[in-house]
Amino acid sequence: MTAIERPPAEASLNFECELADPPEKVWRALTEPELLAAWMMMPNDITPEVGSRFAFDRSEAPIECEILEAEPGRLLRYSWRERRDGGRDERLDNPLDSIVTFTLARTVSGGTHLRIVHDSFARMPAVAMAGAGCRLAFGAGSAKRAIAANAPLLRRAA
Repeated sequence: MTAIERPPAEASLNFECELADPPEKVWRALTEPELLAAWMMMPNDITPEVGSRFAFDRSEAPIECEILEAEPGRLLRYSWRERRDGGRDERLDNPLDSIVTFTLARTVSGGTHLRIVHDSFARMPAVAMAGAGCRLAFGAGSAKRAIAANAPLLRRAA
């Protein structure tokens, strides 16, 4: 193993932040296609029901997902499989195949503590992970700053 590689158990991206908006509003931003598309900058057809499949529409590499867990206002977990060559890449060992988990908890002030974990990468050098779409910053327009330096900017759910 080279100095920049990590074992699969450690191959994860973790972000935590405090949002002024309540968990119900953050949940909508994560599960309504048009709001999720505004944040992720990719059209999608998400339906937050366990077992449902959806995709992020990217011409260079569509991302196919399946909802693994969904507890409204609290937990959303889905698989993430990037399909290169317009969706024809069916390899099971794609290094970007992973699991994304959003955990929401109400804060004392009525806002949301959000934890995002993108893990279970098959094989990914740490350097590649640093640039793998993780320049996200949640900060739904509040004066509070995200705890993670490169956390995603979530557009406000009306």
